[in-house]
Amino acid sequence: MEFLQPSTWTEALQMKSAHPEAMPIAGGTDVMVEINLDRHRPTSILDLTRVSVLTEWGMDDGLLRIGAAVTYARIIEELGSRLPGLAMASRTVGSPQIRNRGTVGGNLGSASPAGDAHPPLLASNAVVELASAAGSRRLPAREFFTGPKRNAMRDDELIAAFLVAPAKGPQQFSKVGTRNAMVIAVCSFAVSIDPEHRHVGTGIGSAAPTPVTAGEAESFLEGVLDEQGMWERPTLFDPHALARFGELVAAAAQPIDDVRGTAAYRRHALSVIAQRSFRWAWTEYRMRASA
Repeated sequence: MEFLQPSTWTEALQMKSAHPEAMPIAGGTDVMVEINLDRHRPTSILDLTRVSVLTEWGMDDGLLRIGAAVTYARIIEELGSRLPGLAMASRTVGSPQIRNRGTVGGNLGSASPAGDAHPPLLASNAVVELASAAGSRRLPAREFFTGPKRNAMRDDELIAAFLVAPAKGPQQFSKVGTRNAMVIAVCSFAVSIDPEHRHVGTGIGSAAPTPVTAGEAESFLEGVLDEQGMWERPTLFDPHALARFGELVAAAAQPIDDVRGTAAYRRHALSVIAQRSFRWAWTEYRMRASA
């Protein structure tokens, strides 16, 4: 196995161009599991731990631009108030040791349908920044996932960062599993309320070949909020409408039966956690409005 260790981003991109088969590694919390279990044996490793620019974050034209090697622990500590949904999801990732090493960039690169960071990124309309020696491009997270553990990256590209707007309203993340952390989700769900754009965003994990959104559920809630003037005058949400939202979220999933749960259980659980998550977020929205 060949080991490549660039010191700069330019050098990293040049190495990736010369070795398109090279497996990028930063935190290693996904890659090393695959290697240790002999599920994947790359011919070369591209170690990005010395590329400091990947560990930086800041503002970029009104969006938070977060380097691919920013860890879950830093997202919780440094960005929790700006990206509460992603911070909630980050708290469910592994143990403290894993959160100190693991990165959202690595989660995106692995493209697992069960990736904990994916639903809040989808709900927040995040954008993934990809780069190669030839240039860079930005792709909506909703277009990034192309299949189970597959994404839209080209062979010579690396993930530079992801971009997302600071939360304009309440966000929530819920995960069903045998415990809160150190477990692969049976299913997960994220919701984001954006009163500025009158938008409700959703993200579903571990219940389809890729992380997905629930577009009909989003449109349904936005319609209810618009028709009843609840953006300006938030009142208690109609339980029948909330139940319908849960049904639409479950309908957007394409779950399978596996060792962690049946397809029917995943659909039922998604309906429940979608209703709970939105109810929690809406309660927070009402409290903010009345403060």
